[in-house]
Amino acid sequence: MLGPRWGGLVFALDVVKGLLAALLPQHFAHSFGATSGQALTAALAAGVAAILGHVFSPWLRFRGGRGVATSLGVFLGIVPVPTALAFALWVILLLVSRRVSVGSIGAALAYPFLVYVLATGVPRGVVTGVAAAVAALVILRHTANIRRILNGTEPPIIGAPRGNRP
Repeated sequence: MLGPRWGGLVFALDVVKGLLAALLPQHFAHSFGATSGQALTAALAAGVAAILGHVFSPWLRFRGGRGVATSLGVFLGIVPVPTALAFALWVILLLVSRRVSVGSIGAALAYPFLVYVLATGVPRGVVTGVAAAVAALVILRHTANIRRILNGTEPPIIGAPRGNRP
C-alpha cells in the first residue's frame, strides 16, 4: 500500500475519469444535435463502461478496484445533488468509523434512494435503476470487507500503523 497521500491522488484521478466519461458524451451528443434523452443515454452508457472497465480491468486480468471513486465521478456529471450528498455521507462514515469500506458501503446503500428522491431534470426511474445497479456492484465488490466488518477484523485506515493494513 502506498499510503493516504497516494490514495488521495488515485481517488481524485478515478473521480476525474468517471466525470469525463459522463460529461464528454453529453457534450458531443449536444454538439451533434442529440436530444437531452439521447445525451443522457450516452452519458450513462459511457459512465457504466468506465465503471466496469475500472472494476474489471483487462489490463489487470479482469480484476480492478471497487468502483467507488469512478462511480462518484460518473454520477457527479449526471445527477450532482444526490451524488454530492452521498459523498458527504461517505466522508462522515469514514471519519466516524475510520474505515473507507464503511463509508463506501453506507454511501452505496443510500445512493439509489437519494437519486430517487432528489434527482431532477432526468428520467428518475432510469437513473435510479442504473444507480441501484452500480451500487449493487460496489457492495458486491466489498464482500470481503463486509465479512471483516462483521468479524471485527476490518482494519482502520486513518491513523492505523502501516503494518496492520491488509
